[in-house]
Amino acid sequence: MSEAGPLVSLAGVERLYGEGGGAVRALAGVDLDIASGSFVAIMGPSGSGKSTAMNIIGCLDRPTRGTYRFAGVDVTGLDRDQRARLRRSYLGFVFQGYNLLARTTALENVELPLIYRGLPRGQRRQRAAEAIRLVGLEGREHHTPAQLSGGQQQRVAIARAIVTEPLLLLADEPTGNLDTARSHEIMDLLTGLNRERGLTVVMVTHEPDMAAYASRSIRFVDGHVAGDETRRAT
Repeated sequence: MSEAGPLVSLAGVERLYGEGGGAVRALAGVDLDIASGSFVAIMGPSGSGKSTAMNIIGCLDRPTRGTYRFAGVDVTGLDRDQRARLRRSYLGFVFQGYNLLARTTALENVELPLIYRGLPRGQRRQRAAEAIRLVGLEGREHHTPAQLSGGQQQRVAIARAIVTEPLLLLADEPTGNLDTARSHEIMDLLTGLNRERGLTVVMVTHEPDMAAYASRSIRFVDGHVAGDETRRAT
C-alpha cells in the first residue's frame, strides 16, 4: 500500500444496475478523493447514490465504469478474493444495526475479525481487550448484547471494527438506532478515534447534526457529487 496520494480515489466512477432501457444509473461519473486522516460525512436523499458510493469504497461492490484506487492500489481490477483480503486487512465496518452475535460476549464479538486472520488466542484476547478499553467499555467484556444498551452495543461494534487497526473505518448510519444522547456519545467516540489515533472515517448519515462532527461533508444527488464542504477544525 502506497502512503503517497489520497487514501481513497474515485475517478469517473459509474454504477449501473440492470440492462437496456430498464437500467438504473446509481452513480453517474463520480470523481472523489479522500485524504488519509480525514473524517468525511456522506449525505443525500434516498436514491442519491451515497450508499452505492460507500459500497464501492468498502469493496462490497465494483464500478460499472471508472477507476477506484485505495492507498494507490487499483481496486477496480481485483477479483472477489482479492477484494475480500483487502477488506479484512485494511477496512473496518460499522452498521446501523450493530450486527453482533447474540449469544457471544462483547470480548468474543470483538475477537471475530482476528480469528479470520488466524491470530493466536492470547494475542486475540489482548487486542480485543484493548479495543474495548478504547471505546470505554471496560468491565463489560463478558456481557452479551442483550445485557448491553444500544449505545454500548454500537461501541462493541466499533471496537470490532478497529481491532484490526484498519486504514479506513466505514460507518453506515451508525447512530440511526440510537436516541439523541447516545448518538452524540458515539459521534464523540468516532471523532476521538479520528483526531487522536489518525483513523480515517467515512460515514453515511441523513442527520445534519451528526454530519456536523465531520471535517468534510459531501452531498450526493442523482448519482452526482452535488456539494463538497470542508470545515475548519475547532
